[in-house]
Amino acid sequence: MPDFLLEDTYEGKVCGIDEVGRGPLAGPVVSACVYIPANVRDRGFIAGLNDSKKLSLKKRESLFEEIIAHCVYGIGLATVEEIDDINILQATLLSMKRAYIKMDHGMEAALIDGNQRTRLTCKQQTVKKGDTISSSIAAASIIAKVTRDRMMADYDKRYPGYGWASNAGYGSAAHMEALKELGVTPLHRRSFAPVRTQLEIEGSQGRIESA
Repeated sequence: MPDFLLEDTYEGKVCGIDEVGRGPLAGPVVSACVYIPANVRDRGFIAGLNDSKKLSLKKRESLFEEIIAHCVYGIGLATVEEIDDINILQATLLSMKRAYIKMDHGMEAALIDGNQRTRLTCKQQTVKKGDTISSSIAAASIIAKVTRDRMMADYDKRYPGYGWASNAGYGSAAHMEALKELGVTPLHRRSFAPVRTQLEIEGSQGRIESA
Protein backbone atom coordinates (compact mmCIF):
# COMPACT_ATOMS: atom_id res chain seq x y z
CA MET A 1 0.00 0.00 0.00
CA PRO A 2 1.17 3.59 -0.60
CA ASP A 3 2.79 5.46 2.28
CA PHE A 4 4.61 8.72 3.03
CA LEU A 5 8.20 7.44 2.97
CA LEU A 6 9.08 9.39 -0.18
CA GLU A 7 7.37 12.53 1.06
CA ASP A 8 9.31 12.32 4.32
CA THR A 9 12.68 12.46 2.54
CA TYR A 10 12.03 16.18 1.99
CA GLU A 11 12.03 18.94 4.60
CA GLY A 12 9.09 20.96 3.35
CA LYS A 13 5.70 20.41 1.75
CA VAL A 14 5.48 17.70 -0.88
CA CYS A 15 2.63 17.10 -3.33
CA GLY A 16 1.78 14.23 -5.63
CA ILE A 17 0.81 14.53 -9.29
CA ASP A 18 -0.89 11.95 -11.50
CA GLU A 19 -2.87 11.86 -14.74
CA VAL A 20 -5.73 9.88 -16.22
CA GLY A 21 -6.72 9.56 -19.84
CA ARG A 22 -3.63 9.13 -21.99
CA GLY A 23 -5.03 6.11 -23.82
CA PRO A 24 -8.68 6.87 -24.66
CA LEU A 25 -9.86 7.74 -28.14
CA ALA A 26 -12.03 10.58 -26.85
CA GLY A 27 -12.07 13.28 -24.21
CA PRO A 28 -9.39 15.33 -22.47
CA VAL A 29 -6.43 14.13 -20.44
CA VAL A 30 -6.89 15.11 -16.78
CA SER A 31 -4.25 15.56 -14.09
CA ALA A 32 -4.49 16.25 -10.38
CA CYS A 33 -2.03 17.59 -7.84
CA VAL A 34 -2.61 16.83 -4.15
CA TYR A 35 -0.88 17.94 -0.96
CA ILE A 36 -1.88 16.05 2.18
CA PRO A 37 -1.25 18.30 5.22
CA ALA A 38 0.49 16.89 8.28
CA ASN A 39 -2.58 17.28 10.47
CA VAL A 40 -4.63 15.23 8.00
CA ARG A 41 -2.03 12.48 8.08
CA ASP A 42 -1.84 12.55 11.88
CA ARG A 43 -5.60 12.37 12.36
CA GLY A 44 -5.93 9.36 10.07
CA PHE A 45 -8.15 10.87 7.41
CA ILE A 46 -8.29 9.39 3.89
CA ALA A 47 -7.41 5.87 5.07
CA GLY A 48 -7.16 3.22 2.39
CA LEU A 49 -5.43 5.25 -0.30
CA ASN A 50 -4.29 3.21 -3.28
CA ASP A 51 -3.91 3.32 -7.03
CA SER A 52 -7.34 4.49 -8.21
CA LYS A 53 -7.59 1.57 -10.66
CA LYS A 54 -7.34 -0.90 -7.78
CA LEU A 55 -10.24 0.62 -5.86
CA SER A 56 -13.93 -0.13 -6.20
CA LEU A 57 -16.12 2.65 -7.57
CA LYS A 58 -17.71 3.13 -4.14
CA LYS A 59 -14.36 3.36 -2.34
CA ARG A 60 -12.93 5.68 -5.00
CA GLU A 61 -15.88 8.05 -4.73
CA SER A 62 -15.69 8.00 -0.93
CA LEU A 63 -11.97 8.79 -0.92
CA PHE A 64 -12.52 11.52 -3.52
CA GLU A 65 -14.90 13.32 -1.15
CA GLU A 66 -12.49 12.95 1.78
CA ILE A 67 -9.53 14.24 -0.23
CA ILE A 68 -11.29 17.35 -1.49
CA ALA A 69 -12.59 18.02 2.03
CA HIS A 70 -9.29 17.69 3.89
CA CYS A 71 -6.44 18.21 1.40
CA VAL A 72 -5.09 20.92 -0.88
CA TYR A 73 -5.55 20.02 -4.54
CA GLY A 74 -5.65 21.31 -8.08
CA ILE A 75 -7.06 19.84 -11.27
CA GLY A 76 -5.73 20.56 -14.75
CA LEU A 77 -6.65 19.24 -18.16
CA ALA A 78 -5.56 19.40 -21.77
CA THR A 79 -8.28 19.48 -24.39
CA VAL A 80 -8.77 17.17 -27.35
CA GLU A 81 -7.60 20.01 -29.60
CA GLU A 82 -4.38 20.38 -27.59
CA ILE A 83 -3.80 16.62 -27.67
CA ASP A 84 -4.10 16.62 -31.46
CA ASP A 85 -1.95 19.74 -31.78
CA ILE A 86 1.02 18.95 -29.53
CA ASN A 87 0.67 15.13 -29.06
CA ILE A 88 -0.61 13.20 -26.06
CA LEU A 89 2.67 13.20 -24.10
CA GLN A 90 3.11 16.96 -24.25
CA ALA A 91 -0.59 17.48 -23.52
CA THR A 92 -0.27 15.24 -20.47
CA LEU A 93 2.70 17.21 -19.15
CA LEU A 94 0.77 20.42 -19.79
CA SER A 95 -2.20 19.16 -17.80
CA MET A 96 0.14 18.25 -14.92
CA LYS A 97 1.62 21.74 -14.92
CA ARG A 98 -1.86 23.25 -14.91
CA ALA A 99 -2.91 21.08 -11.97
CA TYR A 100 0.12 22.24 -9.99
CA ILE A 101 -0.54 25.91 -10.81
CA LYS A 102 -4.24 25.51 -9.97
CA MET A 103 -3.34 24.16 -6.54
CA ASP A 104 -1.56 27.48 -5.89
CA HIS A 105 0.28 26.30 -2.78
CA GLY A 106 4.06 26.62 -2.48
CA MET A 107 5.76 23.22 -2.46
CA GLU A 108 9.31 22.13 -1.84
CA ALA A 109 8.88 19.15 -4.14
CA ALA A 110 6.44 17.30 -6.37
CA LEU A 111 6.32 13.53 -6.75
CA ILE A 112 5.19 12.73 -10.30
CA ASP A 113 3.82 9.38 -11.38
CA GLY A 114 5.78 7.90 -14.29
CA ASN A 115 9.12 8.93 -15.76
CA GLN A 116 8.42 12.33 -17.32
CA ARG A 117 9.02 15.71 -15.73
CA THR A 118 7.15 18.91 -16.52
CA ARG A 119 7.90 22.57 -15.87
CA LEU A 120 7.24 23.37 -12.22
CA THR A 121 8.53 25.93 -9.74
CA CYS A 122 9.72 23.27 -7.27
CA LYS A 123 11.91 20.18 -7.13
CA GLN A 124 10.58 17.15 -8.98
CA GLN A 125 10.94 13.42 -8.50
CA THR A 126 9.45 10.98 -10.98
CA VAL A 127 8.21 7.70 -9.51
CA LYS A 128 7.40 4.66 -11.62
CA LYS A 129 4.10 3.15 -10.48
CA GLY A 130 3.99 6.04 -8.05
CA ASP A 131 0.30 5.59 -7.28
CA THR A 132 1.18 2.30 -5.57
CA ILE A 133 4.11 3.83 -3.65
CA SER A 134 3.30 7.41 -2.63
CA SER A 135 0.12 8.33 -0.76
CA SER A 136 0.18 11.80 -2.31
CA ILE A 137 0.34 10.38 -5.84
CA ALA A 138 -2.38 7.85 -4.99
CA ALA A 139 -4.61 10.69 -3.81
CA ALA A 140 -3.92 12.57 -7.04
CA SER A 141 -4.78 9.48 -9.09
CA ILE A 142 -8.16 9.25 -7.35
CA ILE A 143 -8.97 12.92 -7.92
CA ALA A 144 -7.96 12.71 -11.57
CA LYS A 145 -9.87 9.50 -12.31
CA VAL A 146 -13.12 10.46 -10.58
CA THR A 147 -13.02 13.89 -12.23
CA ARG A 148 -12.46 12.49 -15.70
CA ASP A 149 -14.97 9.65 -15.31
CA ARG A 150 -17.63 12.20 -14.33
CA MET A 151 -16.73 14.37 -17.31
CA MET A 152 -17.03 11.43 -19.70
CA ALA A 153 -20.40 10.46 -18.19
CA ASP A 154 -21.61 13.99 -18.93
CA TYR A 155 -20.21 13.81 -22.46
CA ASP A 156 -22.06 10.51 -22.91
CA LYS A 157 -25.34 12.39 -22.52
CA ARG A 158 -24.28 14.88 -25.17
CA TYR A 159 -23.09 12.19 -27.59
CA PRO A 160 -25.05 9.02 -26.75
CA GLY A 161 -24.26 5.68 -28.27
CA TYR A 162 -20.51 5.49 -27.68
CA GLY A 163 -20.77 4.17 -24.12
CA TRP A 164 -18.49 6.79 -22.60
CA ALA A 165 -20.24 6.55 -19.22
CA SER A 166 -18.89 3.01 -18.92
CA ASN A 167 -15.77 2.94 -21.12
CA ALA A 168 -14.55 6.52 -20.36
CA GLY A 169 -13.63 6.98 -24.01
CA TYR A 170 -11.32 3.97 -24.25
CA GLY A 171 -11.48 1.85 -27.39
CA SER A 172 -13.83 -0.85 -26.13
CA ALA A 173 -15.61 -3.08 -28.64
CA ALA A 174 -18.83 -1.11 -28.18
CA HIS A 175 -17.02 2.19 -28.67
CA MET A 176 -15.28 0.98 -31.80
CA GLU A 177 -18.53 -0.27 -33.26
CA ALA A 178 -20.26 3.04 -32.49
CA LEU A 179 -17.37 4.92 -34.08
CA LYS A 180 -18.04 3.02 -37.32
CA GLU A 181 -21.81 3.37 -37.12
CA LEU A 182 -22.19 6.91 -35.74
CA GLY A 183 -18.97 8.53 -36.92
CA VAL A 184 -16.45 10.85 -35.32
CA THR A 185 -17.56 13.45 -32.76
CA PRO A 186 -15.84 16.73 -31.82
CA LEU A 187 -14.60 14.98 -28.67
CA HIS A 188 -12.68 12.28 -30.53
CA ARG A 189 -8.90 12.57 -30.79
CA ARG A 190 -8.23 12.88 -34.50
CA SER A 191 -4.52 12.13 -34.11
CA PHE A 192 -5.25 8.65 -32.71
CA ALA A 193 -5.10 5.91 -35.34
CA PRO A 194 -8.63 4.40 -35.04
CA VAL A 195 -10.22 7.85 -35.24
CA ARG A 196 -7.95 8.95 -38.07
CA THR A 197 -8.83 5.80 -39.99
CA GLN A 198 -12.54 6.42 -39.49
CA LEU A 199 -12.16 9.98 -40.73
CA GLU A 200 -10.45 8.68 -43.85
CA ILE A 201 -13.32 6.25 -44.42
CA GLU A 202 -15.90 9.00 -43.94
CA GLY A 203 -13.94 11.24 -46.31
CA SER A 204 -13.77 8.59 -49.02
CA GLN A 205 -17.48 7.84 -48.65
CA GLY A 206 -18.22 11.53 -49.00
CA ARG A 207 -16.23 11.69 -52.21
CA ILE A 208 -18.06 8.66 -53.60
CA GLU A 209 -21.48 10.11 -52.73
CA SER A 210 -20.65 13.45 -54.32
CA ALA A 211 -19.32 11.84 -57.50
